[in-house]
Amino acid sequence: MIAHMLTAAPRRSPWMDDELTLLAETAREFFRRESVPHQERWAAQKHVDRDFWNKAGEVGLLCASIPEEYGGAGGTFAHEAVIITEQARAGDSAFGNGVHSPIVAHYILEYGTEEQKQRWLPGMVTGELVGAIAMTEPGTGSDLQGIKARAKRDGDDYVINGAKTFISNGKHCDLLIIAVKTGPEEGAAAVSLVVAETNDDLEGFTRGRLLDKVGMHGQDTAELFFDDVRVPAENLLGTAEGQGFVQLMQQLPQERLTIAVSAVVVMELVLEQTIAYARERKAFGRDLLAFQNTRFTLAERKTETTIARIFLDECIERHLCGELDAATASMAKWWLTQKQCELVDDCLQVYGGYGYMTEYPIARAFVDSRVGKIYGGTNEIMKEIIGRTL
Repeated sequence: MIAHMLTAAPRRSPWMDDELTLLAETAREFFRRESVPHQERWAAQKHVDRDFWNKAGEVGLLCASIPEEYGGAGGTFAHEAVIITEQARAGDSAFGNGVHSPIVAHYILEYGTEEQKQRWLPGMVTGELVGAIAMTEPGTGSDLQGIKARAKRDGDDYVINGAKTFISNGKHCDLLIIAVKTGPEEGAAAVSLVVAETNDDLEGFTRGRLLDKVGMHGQDTAELFFDDVRVPAENLLGTAEGQGFVQLMQQLPQERLTIAVSAVVVMELVLEQTIAYARERKAFGRDLLAFQNTRFTLAERKTETTIARIFLDECIERHLCGELDAATASMAKWWLTQKQCELVDDCLQVYGGYGYMTEYPIARAFVDSRVGKIYGGTNEIMKEIIGRTL
């Protein structure tokens, strides 16, 4: 009876429809064919192949929630969630579309001028342009008011100086949103977002080393340096300087929901794989699932995964209606990534020594999951955001 309950078919999310189901099938086949065979090579080189972005664009997996007038599919966040889901189920933690499509493209869509949207978004849809956003600095993480990078107005340009680190898509990015200080004020009032077209001959712009990480080895993550980099003043996002901090706060809930989607999918996938392993693996003449401790552990994690999915689905539905507030997004981000790490750790234990071998997906899931509690704002910051609403 317990085994039957643990393997029940997953519920269909209420926000799914026939169109999204077809998109899921397209994305699933794309990642199976174009991504899965290359994971080890991408991990070794620390980035996906550059033409992978173009291939993803060709089949409509980039900027699916961007309006058709800018080249996108005219979808919603639900379309992005489906693509994120299929990527995670394929075991791909290398492709940086989760930054490119639901994050960078939406800063431009929300705050860009019509000319900026027409200039940049179509290229992001095709993969001609890879998007990144540079917030974190060597001495500044979640405290975005404390950034040191500066953009000084000089005629028709901004002159940018500073350094950024842990930048996803840093190696491949052609379009970079940079959080900088543009005014003499301290804190949030001086923060602005400026977009740089980061071709390799942009004077003063340097891509540093690709960083060695605990997990997500195939994810392009780099240091970036700015030494009197000149960017046209018209590349400011927004109608005036000093709007950057508010823009960041408005967009971070979608970023955190994106992280939450991946967390729940990994929980579901790892649990599914572990149950199958526990049925097959023998110890003392019985399969592992016959031991009460194994059954109880997996029963607990199945319960939490079910609750996680229901909560995530509610957050997605609220977001699609424009009703997802920052506190709820923070709840989803911290709790789901916390439960993801706990579940993966427990499931690895079921595998025993084999779970510690990197050839097993559970080992890769273990190291890939840990950063979920850090990026997008640490879970401690999430609790602070929630705490302010009490």
